[in-house]
Amino acid sequence: MTDMTDKIRARKYDQGRNWDAWPNYESAKSGLLDYWYPVAWAAEIGKEPVSIRVCAINIMLMRDENGHVRALRDRCPHRGVKLSQGIQEFPNTISCPYHGWTYNLEDGELVAVITDGPDSRMCGAVAVQTFACEERIGLVWVFVGNGEAYPLDEQLPAELVDPPEFAVGGRIEERTGNWRFYAENGFDEGHAKYLHRTAIWRTFKMMPTWNKIHIEKEGRWLYRVEDERYWEAEFPGVGKWTNDRWWKIKPKQQQGKFLGNTGGSGRNDPYIESQNFPGFASLSLPGVLRIAYPQFIHYEFYVPIDAENTRYVGVMVQFKTGLKKLAFYFHYLSRIRWLFHGQFSGQDHWMVAETDAPPERLYRPDISLIEWRKLFNGSHPISDDAARKMDDCAQAPATDKTSEQESTVND
Repeated sequence: MTDMTDKIRARKYDQGRNWDAWPNYESAKSGLLDYWYPVAWAAEIGKEPVSIRVCAINIMLMRDENGHVRALRDRCPHRGVKLSQGIQEFPNTISCPYHGWTYNLEDGELVAVITDGPDSRMCGAVAVQTFACEERIGLVWVFVGNGEAYPLDEQLPAELVDPPEFAVGGRIEERTGNWRFYAENGFDEGHAKYLHRTAIWRTFKMMPTWNKIHIEKEGRWLYRVEDERYWEAEFPGVGKWTNDRWWKIKPKQQQGKFLGNTGGSGRNDPYIESQNFPGFASLSLPGVLRIAYPQFIHYEFYVPIDAENTRYVGVMVQFKTGLKKLAFYFHYLSRIRWLFHGQFSGQDHWMVAETDAPPERLYRPDISLIEWRKLFNGSHPISDDAARKMDDCAQAPATDKTSEQESTVND
């Protein structure tokens, strides 16, 4: 009897499993290469160099004389100084602040070495890596990786490729915590009901207590689909728990498929409704969350800075025109931005920063996490090169023509 008791006690206090079953997931802690990442607001990139970091790679952004955003590896091959600390000595170039090695913004070629004179033999023999850039929905996107950049439209959520007129509001900020944990948190169906019950954004909206779900895969997207929803529950030996309060708006629907997670709406945006999403919450590589609400779609892009930090890009898109579009901007700037992309999303930041896994012990709702991790075992979901696997995407790009340059993704 004592042996059995000891075994039960040991099982209860077991700290959980490591990620031995998810080697590709573990190896992607610093990010996945050969994807487009939104990295900055387009309006914030001008002719002065800006330094960013994606997948543990330092990248410099700036506009050329024609207004095109250019992206170069933010490292001079000479001594490793950041090019973003330099200036534009000649049109469409950037000069390293240390010795004046000067690179063409378009192709990264070394075109002048100021301290070696006009006949420098280094010119034409050295280049820094460049990255494809696009501007879409008010954001600058950079293709980070080894392969040839495929069209950004192939990765954008389909409803944003050729949409009706829309308004955009959002927030970009650097946050502590790994990008994979942010993706898991966003797609996790359990936390919103409990963690966000104290969010000001949810003050007047009743949230469910618990539900049962399954995951459906459609194309490259995972959808969280609800099977059952419970607004209150009686827990044996403990008592009743509900999010119901006299001041909260009660759900219009108790069960059934609807947009959002607070019981549906009497009126849905026709364009959003026409998408026929299997579930209102969906997730895809390389860390794109989509939450469809009755009147807007909320996107979160979890851009890996490195293994410990993430660039959070939260974007709210509402398909409105005219005065309704202006009204959205007013409401977003005066209320929604600090409530939704601030305090509400800040709760997610708090929890991700506190997450200490592995080891971990998962429970039934974590089917969303498991299906997300399975995506890392397949081939690249967008690239035409079907032979390229997710573990290859975690390898480092060749960075320039010199033998001195490192071939690792870490600076």
